[in-house]
Amino acid sequence: MPWNVGVLGAGPGVAALHLATLGRLGELFNVVHIADAGSGRARGLAEGLGARWSQGDSDLLADPDVDLVAVCSPPAEHGRQVLAAVAAGKRAIFCEKPLATSPEEAEEVVAACRAAGTILLVGTNHLFDAAWGHARHHRVALEGRVQAVSVTLALPPNERYHRLVAEGGPFLPARRGRPDLTDPAVAADVLRQLLTGLAIHDLPALRDLAPDIEEVVYARLVPPIGYVVGYLASGVLVQLALTMLPAGPDALWRMSISTSHDRIEVDFPPAFVHAGSAATRVRTPGGRWTAYSRDPEDGYVAEWRLLAALLEERVPVEYDELLADSHYVTALADGASAKLLEGVHA
Repeated sequence: MPWNVGVLGAGPGVAALHLATLGRLGELFNVVHIADAGSGRARGLAEGLGARWSQGDSDLLADPDVDLVAVCSPPAEHGRQVLAAVAAGKRAIFCEKPLATSPEEAEEVVAACRAAGTILLVGTNHLFDAAWGHARHHRVALEGRVQAVSVTLALPPNERYHRLVAEGGPFLPARRGRPDLTDPAVAADVLRQLLTGLAIHDLPALRDLAPDIEEVVYARLVPPIGYVVGYLASGVLVQLALTMLPAGPDALWRMSISTSHDRIEVDFPPAFVHAGSAATRVRTPGGRWTAYSRDPEDGYVAEWRLLAALLEERVPVEYDELLADSHYVTALADGASAKLLEGVHA
């Protein structure tokens, strides 16, 4: 019998991504309840699936038919709703990234799940993509020492982030009109939200390569929506770059890893698209490229398959890894925001 899923959240990510993914895995999961925060979108999504719908999270968490909860609400709600799902006795929780908005909240959430034996998985889909597995295996097999890493994003318009710099976004204090990005505090908040909303896709994988953040070397916003951030971690220079133009460039989401032996490139497909795994290729010092074959399933499907394996107790829950990933994200966001402010005041 499939596991019954209750989904907290009814935004574009749920409609275009998670429900479609779960629909591909009908032998493993069945969506039985969807709740929104008052938008009314849950009803339309639920009726299309023959599921129940509600507003707020209390009815869904009290629903005895819900085995596991998918927390797909705004980030500020994640920690609270995970704790509420644990208190409600749910068997498992899938939490969209980020897990929490502070190190203290992450500690509390992971401790609660560990104490209750609640299964927890964070939806950092790039970490579960088969292409990332190829890249990691290649590096380990050749014992290549990582020297530098870059993650380059050129993305088409995204309403959430354009709203962020046009109106202040969902997590900044309410204000009239366009936020003043010349205000250092506002700019630092926007940078934090871009890192925890977009860069976070790759940060758990980057923690594998460069686990100990030593220093943020530079950080700035790139108008109209973008950033460049460089940091040192475990002696490795990591550069993150994003551009999101209103006209919309061709999408590019590339991780490049330079090692002592070769260069590894992983090209991830655009978000919200089921196009199979990312593409991994390796360039030898002689300039020859070798490409790994792509997997038909993407990281979105792979993460839910892992959740099924956790429910079936075929693999253990990695609570310590989840907590370390969360701390890495907040450490980078804190360091980049501080560096941006330092540059303004220098």
